[in-house]
Amino acid sequence: VGKSSLLLRFADNTFNGSYITTIGVDFKIRTVEVDGERVKLQIWDTAGQERFRTITSTYYRGTHGVIVVYDVTSGDSFANVKRWLHEIEHNCDVVNRVLVGNKNDAPHHKVVLTEDAQRFANQMGIQLYETSAKDNINVEE
Repeated sequence: VGKSSLLLRFADNTFNGSYITTIGVDFKIRTVEVDGERVKLQIWDTAGQERFRTITSTYYRGTHGVIVVYDVTSGDSFANVKRWLHEIEHNCDVVNRVLVGNKNDAPHHKVVLTEDAQRFANQMGIQLYETSAKDNINVEE
């Protein structure tokens, strides 16, 4: 779905089109300014595949926010969003959640409509952003 590519774009402003599956967890650090204060973000990139689910659940402890990423060109990845949000609710105390539709750079390949994703995000009470790590669209948001 492009979680690692999105993280690399956000943390290092780089993009590498080759696909390498995250095994376990990786992380990056970036300092940003929020309301006039410098905030150090430690962003963890967890494996999305089902076979790594037990590994990633241990990393939820102490989490302040979760970004759930799906691929706008894949209905299957969007279908998994609900499961990931349930996993977060099960493993985290009250935590900020954001939904991100990545790969929003090829409109002719898009299968998850913005309206459908926005409706779902509204039902879940979370913010939706559509991004492209490749074209650096909405990554800073």
